[in-house]
Amino acid sequence: MKPVLRKGKLTTWKDDKGFGFIRSSDGSQDVFLHITALKETNHRPQVGDVICYQLTVGKDGRIHASNAFIEGVVSKSMPITSSLAIEKETFQPKAKSSLMLEVLLLSLLPTLGAIHFALTTFNPIPLILYPVMNFITFALYADDKSRAKQGRWRIPEKRLHLCEFMGGWLGGFIAQRRLRHKNRKVSYQVVFWIIVAIHLIFWLDWLFFGKRLVGLFLSVVSRG
Repeated sequence: MKPVLRKGKLTTWKDDKGFGFIRSSDGSQDVFLHITALKETNHRPQVGDVICYQLTVGKDGRIHASNAFIEGVVSKSMPITSSLAIEKETFQPKAKSSLMLEVLLLSLLPTLGAIHFALTTFNPIPLILYPVMNFITFALYADDKSRAKQGRWRIPEKRLHLCEFMGGWLGGFIAQRRLRHKNRKVSYQVVFWIIVAIHLIFWLDWLFFGKRLVGLFLSVVSRG
């Protein structure tokens, strides 16, 4: 028996996670839609799109949409296989060189600061902490992206930000550029760049201002 083709309106869509919900045309149910269920298209799903789909039962026991397509949208040769399928485009040499330059500029001040800190205090913790946390943070980004593709539970953003704050922000930056992950969500980017600014200001103060800025900040906080 041929599966019935149904139709409904996309009422919820989380583009960064690659899933949403379709309200069936008769309003009887909300159907889970993962972006991997969409056929080839040149249009990113948006709330309000009319979706044609078939029903199937997922591994989690929920009713899912399958073999779906957006009504009125022309198919395209390049398939959308995940919420972040655009990332599969070839990472061109120019982009690589640009990323290397950005990483070099961002890491210069913390590297010099950590070396100076180790030489003057005989404490190598920053020199050890930065590489370790950068590796851990990059790995968490990669894992979170994999979870997004598979529709599994995601790594909490607070955990990612904590790792960035603990020294892994450069690994997070590289992951955002290479994996195209967490680089479009404005609220996430605001917190991320605040963390980066805190680290850069700390090492700027350590190297050139004799910890005056940190002292001034602590005095203001204590008065408040």
